Amino acid sequence: MKRYVILALMLCSVLLTLAQSKKIDSINILINKATSDTARINLMVKKSTYVRNQNIDSSIALAKKILSEAHRIGYYKGEVNTRNNLITSYCFKGDFKSAEENLKFLETFIKPSKDSADYADMYGNYGMMYGMQSKYDTSIQFYEKSIGINERHNNNTALPGNYSNIAIGFQQLSNFPQALIYQQKSLKLAEENKNESSQATTLVNMGITYTQIRDSARAEQAYKKSILLAKKNELINVELYSYTNLSSLYIKQSKWKAGYEYAMKAALLAEKMGDLGIQASSLSKAAVSLANTGEFFTAINLAQKGILIADSSKQPLNIYQGFVSMGNILKLQKKYTEAIPFYEKAFTVLNKTDAYGIEYSQSYKELSECYEETGNFNKALAAYKKYASIEDSVRSKDNIQKATELTMNYDFEKKQAIAGAVQARVNAESRLRQLLLLGGLLLALIVAIAGWRAFRNKQKANRILEIQKAEIQNTMTQLKKTQSQLIQSEKMASLGELTAGIAHEIQNPLNFVNNFSEINKEMIDEMQNELKAGNTEGAIAISNDVRDNEEKINHHGKRADAIVKGMLQHSRSSVGVKETTDINALCEEYLRLSYHGLRAKDKSFNATMKTDFDASLEKVNVIPQDIGRVILNLLTNAFYAVAEKKNTSASSMEHRYEPTVSISTKKLNDEIEIIVSDNGKGIPKNIVDKIFQPFFTTKPTGQGTGLGLSLSYDIVKAHGGEMKVETGEGEGSTFKIILPQ
Repeated sequence: MKRYVILALMLCSVLLTLAQSKKIDSINILINKATSDTARINLMVKKSTYVRNQNIDSSIALAKKILSEAHRIGYYKGEVNTRNNLITSYCFKGDFKSAEENLKFLETFIKPSKDSADYADMYGNYGMMYGMQSKYDTSIQFYEKSIGINERHNNNTALPGNYSNIAIGFQQLSNFPQALIYQQKSLKLAEENKNESSQATTLVNMGITYTQIRDSARAEQAYKKSILLAKKNELINVELYSYTNLSSLYIKQSKWKAGYEYAMKAALLAEKMGDLGIQASSLSKAAVSLANTGEFFTAINLAQKGILIADSSKQPLNIYQGFVSMGNILKLQKKYTEAIPFYEKAFTVLNKTDAYGIEYSQSYKELSECYEETGNFNKALAAYKKYASIEDSVRSKDNIQKATELTMNYDFEKKQAIAGAVQARVNAESRLRQLLLLGGLLLALIVAIAGWRAFRNKQKANRILEIQKAEIQNTMTQLKKTQSQLIQSEKMASLGELTAGIAHEIQNPLNFVNNFSEINKEMIDEMQNELKAGNTEGAIAISNDVRDNEEKINHHGKRADAIVKGMLQHSRSSVGVKETTDINALCEEYLRLSYHGLRAKDKSFNATMKTDFDASLEKVNVIPQDIGRVILNLLTNAFYAVAEKKNTSASSMEHRYEPTVSISTKKLNDEIEIIVSDNGKGIPKNIVDKIFQPFFTTKPTGQGTGLGLSLSYDIVKAHGGEMKVETGEGEGSTFKIILPQ
C-alpha cells in the first residue's frame, strides 16, 4: 500500500516538474530574444529563482554563471541581485559558510547608503541565514533592520516577505501574539498587492502559529489555501512547506495515514528540489506516522535516512527532529533504554539554539517516561519538570489569550471590511436605481406619446390587415384543397403501381388453374368413354391424372390466395401499429411489384434486378405498410430513372446501356440499412438539396405530384431513422434508408 502511495506522489512530482519546465522554457525564449546584456542578465536572475524551486544545486551553478557574466560587464545591480539569490540557495542547502561569505562581500560591495533597498535585502538574507540555524534572536534583529528600511521607503513589494519571515522567529520563541501581528500585516499587504505568492508563503506560517495555539480548524484551512495558491503560481517550495506542516497537524490529531501521505509528498518534492532540511524533517514525520500504525521496520529505515539527511543539512531543528523521531519509534516498541540516547542527542542539539516551544516540551515528557520505565527516577523528574516549565510558560494565559484575541479581531476586521465594501456597493446600486427610475419615468412619458400616435396608426393598419387576412384565408383554403388533391393523387399513383404488380403476380397462378381445368375437362370426357367401353384400367389411369391435375389446381389456387392476402397486408391503410417485420422479405416483394407495375404500363421495358440481402438481419419493429410505401416509392423512381435513360439512349451511341436497379440490406452496429441504387441519369447538383421538399418533382407535368420522396422522408423520420442520397449527374443515384435496430 505504502509503495503505491509513494509511486503516486512521484508521478505528481514529475508533473509539477514538467509544469515548472514550461515556465523556464518561456524565460529561455525571452533570454534568447534579449537585445542587451543587462536585460539578458535580469532574465537569467529570474530563471535562477524558478530553477531553485526544482533543484537547489542547479540554481547555485546558474547563479555563479550569472555572477561571472554580470561582473565581466560591470553590471552592479545584476551582481547584487545574483548574490542575494545565491545566498538564499546556500541557506536552503545548509551551506551557511558560503552564505555568510557572500553576505560579507555584499557589505563592502553595496554602493548606496545603508538606508537603501539593497541593504534591506542584505539584512533580510542575514535574518534568514540565522533563522535557519535556529538563532532566532539574531534573526529577528536583522529582519527589524530590513523592515525599518522598507517601511521608510514604502517598499510594499518586499514588506510582506519581511513580516512573514520575522514572524517565524517570534513563532519559534513561542511569542505567538507577536508572530500573529506580523503575519496578519503580511497577509493584508499581500492581498492589497494581489501578490498570491506572498499570500501562499504567509498562510503556511500562519498555519504553524494556529497549530501551536491549538486552533486546528484555522491551521488546516490556512495550509490548504496555501497549497491551492502555490499550485496556481507554481511555487513548489511553498507547496512542500504546506505539505510537511499539514503532516505535523494530522500527527498531532493522531491521523496517522494522512500524516504519512502528506509527509511523503513533502519529502519527494524536497528531494527533487535538493532541500535537505525539509526532506529530513518530512521523512522523520513519515517515520513516526508509520510507527504508530505498527509498521516499525519501514519506520526505522525512514527515520535513519532522515537523520543522515538532517546532518547534511546542518539545520539544528531538523537534526533534533530526526533524533526525536527515532526515540519515539523505539519508545512505541517499549525499547526505553535504546530510545533514551536519541532523546538526549536531540536535546544536545536543541540547547544550541534559541528555539523554545510546545513541540520541544513534549519531547521532554517522552524522555521522562523512558527514564521512569528504566528506573532512573531522578532524571525522570528533572525531564518532567522541564516539560511542565515550558508548558506553563508557553501555555500561559496571556500568551494564548492574546494570540486568540488577535485572530478573532483580525477575522472581525476582515469581515467588517467586506461588509463595508458590500454596503458601499449597495449604496452605489441604490443611487443607480434612483437615476434609472428617473430616466425610466422620462422614457415612459416619451413612450406614452409615441404609443398614442402608434395607436392611431395601428387602427388604420388593422383595417388593412383584416382585408389582407381574409384574402390570405381564402388562399390558404384553396392551397389546402390543392394539397389534399395532390396527396390523394400520390396515393392513387402508389395504388396504381401496387395494382399492376398484384395483377401480374396473380396472373401466373390463374393461368395454371385455367389450363389444368381445361385439361381435366377433356380427361373426364376420355375417362367416361373408357368406362363405356369397359376399359376399367384405362379409366383408372385417367382418373389418376385428373387427381394430379386437381392437386396442381389446388396448389396454384392457394398460391394466388397467398399473393392476394400478402398484397392486401402491405397495401391496406396504416393504423400506426408497429410489427416485427422481415425487411428482406418486404424488399423482395416490393421489388417484384414495382417492376411488374412498370411492365404493365410499358410491355417493352426490361431491366436487370440485383439483390444482396444480409442473411444475418434480424426482424425489425416497424409499421410494414409505411416502410413498404417508402421502398416502393424508391424502387418506382429507380425504374423510372433507368427507363428514361434507356429511351433517351436508344437513338444515340449508348446502345449498350443495360438498365439496372439494385436493392440490398446491411446490418450495422445497432442499425439496419436499406440501399436502393440505379444506373440512371442521376440528379443534377443544383436540385439535389430540393428533392425531399414537398411538391418538388423532376417528372413532366401530370406524371408526378412531388410528394413521394417528401412523404417517404417523413415516414423514415417518424421511425427514428434517416434517409440519405448519393448521386452524380449521368452516373445514377443511391438512396439509403437507415433504421434503428
